[in-house]
Amino acid sequence: MQETRKRKPTQLRRPSKSPKITTDDPYPAHQRPTADECRTIRDELLALHGFPQEFIKYRNQRLSNREQGNVQSEPPAVEEEEEESVLDGLVKTVLSQNTTEVNSQRAFASLKSAFPTWEDVLAAESIGLQNAIRCGGLAPTKASCIKNVLGCLLERKGKLCLEYLRDLSIDEIKAELSHFKGIGPKTVACVLMFHLQQDDFPVDTHVFEIAKAMGWIPAVADRNKSYLHLNKRIPDELKFDLNCLLYTHGKLCRKCTKKGGTQRRIESSDNDNSCPLLNYCENSILNGTNKAI
Repeated sequence: MQETRKRKPTQLRRPSKSPKITTDDPYPAHQRPTADECRTIRDELLALHGFPQEFIKYRNQRLSNREQGNVQSEPPAVEEEEEESVLDGLVKTVLSQNTTEVNSQRAFASLKSAFPTWEDVLAAESIGLQNAIRCGGLAPTKASCIKNVLGCLLERKGKLCLEYLRDLSIDEIKAELSHFKGIGPKTVACVLMFHLQQDDFPVDTHVFEIAKAMGWIPAVADRNKSYLHLNKRIPDELKFDLNCLLYTHGKLCRKCTKKGGTQRRIESSDNDNSCPLLNYCENSILNGTNKAI
């Protein structure tokens, strides 16, 4: 008799899981910034710079979506602009990485001129897409990311549209955007804050350096952990204005962006009180609040 072959047990494929989204504070014992500190810094930077013009349209969109704003000064009168699509906002954020605001705007305008619809972008040859956005820098990397986003979106949703994100919670939005290769926490946070009018606090290089100089985050913190910590500590109603102002101040104030460590920044600016944050940086050094915990 022929031996009956034993059948191998069927292996069930596990459904693909969404990447785990962590929202816990990595530094719960680090009790800064306080709500009062955030409010004071917001007010002092607002008095110094006024509200940055480049972010006015996003601020107005937020205010128009809420019954009352939580800011002290009225936004200047500007013409109402048509609200960008969420997908436009995501691609703009990708193009803004590692380049200037001017160059990223030029890259997006060039992209839309060469490929009027997102279907055109998806169907385009990679080299053509790279040429369209080359003025924004890192063209091969950014073109690949945009292609991946569009391809994944079409496969998952059947159309090139992200407007459904407007109806989701912050955690749900983060989970959705985490499916797209090349879209990291900072890009997600920018889309949340600028294009979905959610209360989130992106941490770019300027915000990271200033927060560390003031002792708002431990000295050992990286940007991802700083993002988690600051989003837990900063009151929701202050996040948008404070983020825009810290970013702007970091670009304009050489004392806050000079490399070489906090101590060097402070020493190089003796007898110069033009930066309202210097006193906070000095206090963080004296009190040891920017040491590792």
